[in-house]
Amino acid sequence: MLRLSLEALQIVDAIDRRGSFSAAGKELHRVPSTISYTVGKLESELGVQVFERNGPRVVLTRAGQELLKEGRYLLKAAHDLEQRVRRVASGWETELGIGYDALFSARAFEADARAFYAVAQQTRLRLVQEALSGTWEALLEGRVDLLVGAAGDGPAGGGYVSQAIGTLPFVFAVAPGHPLADASEPLGRNQLQHHRAIVVADSARRLAPRTVGLPLGQDALTVPTMQAKFDYQLAGLGFGFLPEPCARAAIGRGQLVEKAVEEPKPDETFYLAWRAGEDGAALSWWLARLREPGLFARLLAHAPGRQEC
Repeated sequence: MLRLSLEALQIVDAIDRRGSFSAAGKELHRVPSTISYTVGKLESELGVQVFERNGPRVVLTRAGQELLKEGRYLLKAAHDLEQRVRRVASGWETELGIGYDALFSARAFEADARAFYAVAQQTRLRLVQEALSGTWEALLEGRVDLLVGAAGDGPAGGGYVSQAIGTLPFVFAVAPGHPLADASEPLGRNQLQHHRAIVVADSARRLAPRTVGLPLGQDALTVPTMQAKFDYQLAGLGFGFLPEPCARAAIGRGQLVEKAVEEPKPDETFYLAWRAGEDGAALSWWLARLREPGLFARLLAHAPGRQEC
């Protein structure tokens, strides 16, 4: 008799990621009693303890870690099977994941999502924000099906199709009250090393994270998005490169001071990308929609600081 179910594995996975039964219940839209009952029933049928309970926080036992390690392969296989069956039956994917770089905002896709829901046949949409190499990793590992505005060239090895959609210049800037605001130019590494950099964290889990060329020993404040970086630089907490369109607006308002540096950041190219061989109806719809003129300008309209430009 089979003692494992996909539902039980899904619940164990959510508890591990969220750290508690209640948080897992919120993610899965289940009441805590259902989560507790399912875990208790699983542990009873397997004859092993899956979680160590420490008040509201729970952690996997060694047996639970092994269960979830293999169980996640089963969950992914079941998800892939559902997708394939759905495509064979109707041509439409069960779910479409769209990844975008942390430079941009999910608001950029509001009109696209509204138009998609008018024609889609029950395909669920999932928007995923990643940063730097994390966008490419999400595509290659199957966590998303389409990348919009992925920064920089993709990793070697292929397996995907990419199309450049735009290039963005960056400027080095600090707040007017920052010590570097009045420093002589161009600023060199020796000058920068005595101050704090504000950097966006690369969300890659397995790919090598992108570096920003900071000197060894450089103090850095790491933030999750470009919006956070923009806000912290406005607050005078550090220095760094910012997208030129929004930095320029803040410079014009006197909120930032542009500084010349000995090692300027090259212009960044952004891409639309998807896995080779994918041909579902939902992916095809989004590709046709996003290949229309004006995509990159629309993304930039929702970049950090643009609401004030």
